[in-house]
Amino acid sequence: MSIINYASREIQFKIVYYGPALCGKTTNLAYIHQRINPQNRGDLISLATAADRTLFFDFLPLNAVVIKGFVTKFQLYTVPGQVIYNATRQLVLRSVDGIVFVADSQWEKMEENVESFKDLADNLARQNISISDVPCVLQYNKRDLPNIAPVNYMEHALNNGKKRLESFEVISSTGQNVFAALNAVSQILLHTFSKQSDVPQVTAPPVAIPVEPPLPRSQSAPV
Repeated sequence: MSIINYASREIQFKIVYYGPALCGKTTNLAYIHQRINPQNRGDLISLATAADRTLFFDFLPLNAVVIKGFVTKFQLYTVPGQVIYNATRQLVLRSVDGIVFVADSQWEKMEENVESFKDLADNLARQNISISDVPCVLQYNKRDLPNIAPVNYMEHALNNGKKRLESFEVISSTGQNVFAALNAVSQILLHTFSKQSDVPQVTAPPVAIPVEPPLPRSQSAPV
């Protein structure tokens, strides 16, 4: 649920990066934080556990959309992926506006991906929220590694529901398509907010996308 700050004339939207342990959520946030103008971003905060951590920061996009005189601001969070930290994941998901689900493309991680996506749906259901009602995109991360599943297999495993989600092939270590996925989920949640708030449809991209390197040719197209 978006937060309206009347003092600063800002509407804050919360986007959570969700996925199994070591799938690349932290790398996503670190890359985004590094590429955003320091004047427009908050500090990158890390709450470490024994084997995982939660990161978060907020930022004001350079071309931030203005809704009814309020500037849109975004808060980005990661959740710990390990099963034992489910209570923390539930806490981070509270009042979420958008979700980027980060899946590890390696074959041996498929079961963890599926379990984590089910865990996401279950934790949203505990808040009486259906995953189909939350703006969400999929990242198929680590596409530069040798032992990866074809995109069509990952689509079948993770994106085969009634509401198909927009998906991206990502190499978070280099930043490939990291901002594209962030832009996509931002557009969806802003469009959803504009419909609910009876304001004109938002079409301008809320985040400036830096120049990104192309995917390796062998990984660029679905198999």
